[in-house]
Amino acid sequence: MPSFDVVSEVEVYELKNAVDQANKEVTTRFDFKGTNAKYELTDFTITMEAPTEFQLEQMLDIARTKLNRRGIDVLCLKVNDPEPSGKIVRQTITIRQGLDADLARRIVKMIKQSKTKVQAAIQGEKVRVTGKKRDDLQNIIALLREAELDMPLQYDNFRD
Repeated sequence: MPSFDVVSEVEVYELKNAVDQANKEVTTRFDFKGTNAKYELTDFTITMEAPTEFQLEQMLDIARTKLNRRGIDVLCLKVNDPEPSGKIVRQTITIRQGLDADLARRIVKMIKQSKTKVQAAIQGEKVRVTGKKRDDLQNIIALLREAELDMPLQYDNFRD
């Protein structure tokens, strides 16, 4: 039986490359000279440090463009509020990964409401969709692409 998985994942090496490129741009830009503004990546959290909140906003724009160019969807970013601490203002960006239970249930509900002859099952942080016909599965992928969800979705492990 044909099947595929609906997942939401971020490639770690692309994330590292995007943060490295953003750091490089901040060190070479004229308006950031001598400010010690920087990005730090730990697991799936980017920490930005700058002297002012205005510079943090500029750094956030830089990070978004670099991540987008590297193929990381900006919908998976969760930007936290700036935290002033002495002379430095810090802000963290959390990269959301995997389907949480609510989103997975919403996806399964959408698939069942489509009245297509497929089955959807939640398996951890992914949703497995199986059906008898390949065309039905492709229709489900089209349905999910059109849906307004707050996470970017990828479709992998397509088997005939």
